[in-house]
Amino acid sequence: QVQLVESGGGLVQAGESLRLSCKASGRTFSNYAMGWFRQAPGKGREFVAAYGWSAITTYYVESVKGRFTISRDNAKNTVYLQMNSLKPEDTAVYYCAADFPISRTVKVAREETVVYWGQGTQVTVSS
Repeated sequence: QVQLVESGGGLVQAGESLRLSCKASGRTFSNYAMGWFRQAPGKGREFVAAYGWSAITTYYVESVKGRFTISRDNAKNTVYLQMNSLKPEDTAVYYCAADFPISRTVKVAREETVVYWGQGTQVTVSS
């Protein structure tokens, strides 16, 4: 049984940082895309960042470029999201995702294509 377990969410002030972790179990995802989506209250689930299947190329939504950094440790089957200079508009439930199409021609992953989801972790940024 595949499980993705997120941790690291919390309440911070604008300008501060958080680091999210997502540990996968049940299978290895070293050759599959892994990344993060988020869902703000009243909005749909939005792609945030991901590693492609090669675990080399990274992709980010425009609004987080330069502030968020995704990394992965294949030995630990874990992916991380370092979030710096957080803004109130970053407030959302952040979901870990695995196994979805993303590439140089499909640079923004779509919610409906994700095979595996974590349960989500709340990130709240106060102004």
